[in-house]
Amino acid sequence: MQISQKIALDLCIFVFLQKNFCTMDILLEHYHKLLKETTTDFFRYKFFQINWNNRLIGLTGPRGVGKTTLVLQHIKKDLNPSETLYVTAEHFYFADNRLFDLADLFVKRGGKYLFIDEIHKYKEWSRELKLIYDYHSKLNVVFTGSSVLDIIKGSSDLSRRAVMYSMQGLSFREYLHFFHNIEANIFSLDEILAHKPEIQNVEHPLPLFDDYLQRGYYPFAKFDDYDIRLQQIVNQTLEGDIPLYAEINMAVGRKLKQMLAIIAKSVPFKPNFSKIAGLIGVSRNSVADYCLLMEEAGLILQLRNSAGGIHSLGKVEKVYLDNTNLIYSLARENTNIGNVRETFFFNQTKVRYETLASPISDFEIEGLTFEIGGRNKEQKQIQSAERGFVVKDNIETGYENIVPLWHFGLLY
Repeated sequence: MQISQKIALDLCIFVFLQKNFCTMDILLEHYHKLLKETTTDFFRYKFFQINWNNRLIGLTGPRGVGKTTLVLQHIKKDLNPSETLYVTAEHFYFADNRLFDLADLFVKRGGKYLFIDEIHKYKEWSRELKLIYDYHSKLNVVFTGSSVLDIIKGSSDLSRRAVMYSMQGLSFREYLHFFHNIEANIFSLDEILAHKPEIQNVEHPLPLFDDYLQRGYYPFAKFDDYDIRLQQIVNQTLEGDIPLYAEINMAVGRKLKQMLAIIAKSVPFKPNFSKIAGLIGVSRNSVADYCLLMEEAGLILQLRNSAGGIHSLGKVEKVYLDNTNLIYSLARENTNIGNVRETFFFNQTKVRYETLASPISDFEIEGLTFEIGGRNKEQKQIQSAERGFVVKDNIETGYENIVPLWHFGLLY
């Protein structure tokens, strides 16, 4: 009887392992198909900033900026594909299987590098990543997810384990390379203010810059129906990513869409949280919370009047859409060129510098004052500034304290 029970138990274990290995083979098949389709002729700026030797790496950013492509490029360029597995947490596999069990099976099959995409779609992702990290010391894990992910939230604090990186959309420099195969160097703020930037073999950059402002921020602009795809990303973020993370219902997702529509039609939006609360039927505090969620998700930018980063207590002076492509897609006939210029400047400079509201002009960076405008913009707003600059659109070259707007697209 005992022998029969042992045989039955062994058989159950065998069937269980066979089932899971077969399912894992489906994941491997999907992974190798994606890897085969991945090109390595263009790398995003963040690729070279990541220390891939860390055991647990998190890469966050708005939808559509190229996180999946970046991790697949790393596998293709630097790793042995037979020791590597890429999965997406959206896969049906995870309806019946735990992430920790997958990692365990993968290690037993000789796996060394596990990449998990869209981690925020897995309900208990932080707890299981912590278990994987603690139980499999020789397994390197990279996960990607929405910008709204908070690795400190909940009971499984990953802040001491995971090294986090954040990525945003294409700079003007990257757009030139990706869409037109035009090489341009990265310049620091000091080099830009000293009029160092130039683009070899491009005599007139302004037509290219205008195209970038309208459809050059997201890599998927290379494909057809860009505007439809962009609208889908906005909807998925508002109706899926944010409610999933914040554990709020779909009705709140509709409130978020109403708020985004208000911001999109503004020039730019100067926040009156009480007024918005009345318009969309929520509390004033909820409006501030919703704005922070949309900011973290990469849909809006909030310009504050003091240092301290995204969670600063500084007063929010202005609210912008996150990038100029969103303006042209969402605002449409309400698109205002002044709003476009300020949004571009803010969006590009915040990657490397803390960009704040200026008490006398538009922006302040490291004690420097910047006034943004067209070619006829005057100096009166910065007359009292110790070091002030006028950033002008529609000019090709700069002089003295006059700087072309497009130069700030070469910062990363």
